[in-house]
Amino acid sequence: MDNRWNLTGRIALVTGASKGIGAAAAEELLRFGATVVAVARTAADLEAQVAQWRAQGLDAHARPADVSRPDERQALLHEVSRQWPQLDILVNNVGTNIRKATAVYSREEYQHVMATNLESVFGMCQAAYPLLQRAGGSIVNVASVAGLTHVRTGAAYGMSKAAIVQLTRNLAVEWAPDQIRVNAIAPWYIRTPLVAGVLSNEDFLHDVLARTPMKRIGEPEEVGAAIAFLCLPAAAYITGQCLSIDGGFMANGFG
Repeated sequence: MDNRWNLTGRIALVTGASKGIGAAAAEELLRFGATVVAVARTAADLEAQVAQWRAQGLDAHARPADVSRPDERQALLHEVSRQWPQLDILVNNVGTNIRKATAVYSREEYQHVMATNLESVFGMCQAAYPLLQRAGGSIVNVASVAGLTHVRTGAAYGMSKAAIVQLTRNLAVEWAPDQIRVNAIAPWYIRTPLVAGVLSNEDFLHDVLARTPMKRIGEPEEVGAAIAFLCLPAAAYITGQCLSIDGGFMANGFG
């Protein structure tokens, strides 16, 4: 295989890897030959997913952790550093949402969304920096079109995702001398557990599809493929970018 399209020998860490976009990204990286450290809060779900990959001969490792917590982030990266000398790829995918009007958001709800969506990304990048620096690694942060324009996800979610896009730009410039590339992706509605509830509402689904030129919901595998591409040597001159994976939503305008 052309080495530009090969991740054999590379070590990747993917958060939120037990389902949805995280699982799809982890599997894509595995199939390109990477060793993947899969991270999620729910140990049973994570270990079941990793067992499926290992049964296929893929080099996956389960590491249960809540990366919204600083102590668990530090413990996770310490464990990774003990087993592997460097980290080539970091995919910050973990995320959540509480869909409520801004005026009725509680302080606790706001803090939960920000800790899960934003502080986890900032903290994982910080904690992983020494390992990534050794490898000249690649970071992909999972943002959202909600961080680029208004959608009906709520202000806290949109704020957290917008901040991820700006963090991506800043780190891409700051860490370029270390040969660390930092990019983001911005999905629109993708068929994942996080949005299953709202997409089950036929009126809501109709509105989503009406604003999507491709007239369908995206699949996790389509997002996973884009994440994997940004991690490949073939993408070595791409950094500081935010790629919308949205069936044309961001380009649609009045449509």
